[in-house]
Amino acid sequence: MIKVVRAKLHCLRVTDANLNYQGSITLDPEHCEAVGIYPLEFVEIWNKNSGARISTYVIYGERGSRCCVLNGSAARSCQPGDEVIIAASWYCQPTELATLRPRVLTFNADNSIDRSLTYGVTALDGGRFDFAIREGAFLEPEPA
Repeated sequence: MIKVVRAKLHCLRVTDANLNYQGSITLDPEHCEAVGIYPLEFVEIWNKNSGARISTYVIYGERGSRCCVLNGSAARSCQPGDEVIIAASWYCQPTELATLRPRVLTFNADNSIDRSLTYGVTALDGGRFDFAIREGAFLEPEPA
């Protein structure tokens, strides 16, 4: 088994840091649902400003708020305005890589969605792989 990225929120801006909350990261459910991040799921958080790397669990905040609030001890690692990368992962066999389509959102400075992307792996001969980032249509309605 290998650990791979399953979903990612890239360059989301921290909107608040609440040291006196019992812990976690509060995120807008609309952002989480778009990529498939679940409440209570553990995620890794990488702060692009400081280089800090932490792990905590997700709680959903107010829908449509575009929030990204670090709570409890996590609040010490990020300041409002910092850009963070939030990644959820899962475990799979290397032979399953070509079946995965991790979803990624990138964000504007106001935490509105900039781009939707998917990561794709193609299995090649000889046990090799190719990787591509594709503009994702996963936020667009399904054709009728």
